[in-house]
Order: sequence, then C-alpha cells, then structure tokens
Amino acid sequence: MLRVTKLTDYATVVLTVLAARPGEVLSATDLAEHSGLEAPTVAKVLKPLAQAGLVEGRRGVHGGYRLSRPAEQVSLIEIVEAMEGPLAMTECSQTDSHCGIAHQCGARANWRLINDVVADALRGVTLQQMLHPPHDPRRRPIAVRVATA
Repeated sequence: MLRVTKLTDYATVVLTVLAARPGEVLSATDLAEHSGLEAPTVAKVLKPLAQAGLVEGRRGVHGGYRLSRPAEQVSLIEIVEAMEGPLAMTECSQTDSHCGIAHQCGARANWRLINDVVADALRGVTLQQMLHPPHDPRRRPIAVRVATA
C-alpha cells in the first residue's frame, strides 16, 4: 500500500488549522486543541514545517505559529517533502539513484513517469483546497493528466 506517513498526515491537519485562521498566531497547545492531536505530536511536526519555511514561529508571551504565506500558495508536495524529503516512489525514481540495476532496468522509465504524475498531482492541490470537503461546490476539481508517449 502506498501512503504518506502519519506525521505527514498530522502536519497537513496542523496546517489546515492555521489555514483556517489566516494571520493568527497559535501556540502549539492551541494547535493541539484545535487539531485533536497530542501536544508532543504537534511540536514534532512543527519543527520540519518551520525548517521548510511553511510556518513561522514567534517567541514570547503572545508567541506561536502561523503560516508563512497564504494557504493558496502552499502545495501538498511542499508539505510531503518537508516531512519526508524528496518524493520518490521507488529508489530508481530518484535523480541520484543508488540502485545497482538501474542501468539495465526496463521498469525505471515507467516508475519515473509515475513518480512525476504523483508529484504533479500533489503540486496541483493547495492547502486552501484542503479546507473544503470534496462535495463543496466551491472546490476546484483535482485533475491529473497523464502524458502519453
């Protein structure tokens, strides 16, 4: 089964809480309360999100976190890569593959194509879109185009 890690899922949840409150600064405790996650989990996901520049932290009595830019400018690929590193469906779909059979593998080109399609799909969905359920008529349908040779 192909799936994102729990921490990536939790990071998306935390970011949607911030996206629903544009400009507000929320403490990690507030984020935990609003997201339904445990405070240590929220703290754990905030660190890589801040390192990736998706959230900015403020110190002090009224400190906390907020999105570093509007939710419509944050794509899901950025969230996935902040939490998990560059997207790679298989070892050979990475640019600097260390696979011992990559030079003779007939499947490599197809795995790279699949990797690109998944990356494009994630790139095409914004954090703002994640705020609205699929049945919401305001939501732009997510379309994935597959290039043919």
